[in-house]
Amino acid sequence: MAANPIVMSKQREEVVHGVPTEVVCTAFSNSILVLVTQYGKMGTIVYVDPSTVGDNVGRPSLTTKVLLGKDEPLVHVCAKNLVAFVSQEAGNKPVLLAMALKDKTMEGIQALREVIRSCQVW
Repeated sequence: MAANPIVMSKQREEVVHGVPTEVVCTAFSNSILVLVTQYGKMGTIVYVDPSTVGDNVGRPSLTTKVLLGKDEPLVHVCAKNLVAFVSQEAGNKPVLLAMALKDKTMEGIQALREVIRSCQVW
């Protein structure tokens, strides 16, 4: 009888808007790790945390905090757009996102979101 792995992880490589991209998603008991790279390295690490105080529609608001790397507004926007759905679908678990992106356009982020969805472990 095979035992279930303690940590569930999926990896995928795909060309997104002409840029080779790697995505790794790993589910831990208390959070989800998502790695998205177009440079072959981890890049900026952002903690995306759903707050306990929700908006008036019942969804929690997401707070982002850059742990390592450049702390600039575009990083926070990209992080929320890339992994908000991961947190929601995982039962509002926090997400640790490592991202190194060449393509930060809205179209690129939307395409990356679909690659992340294909690595679903939550």
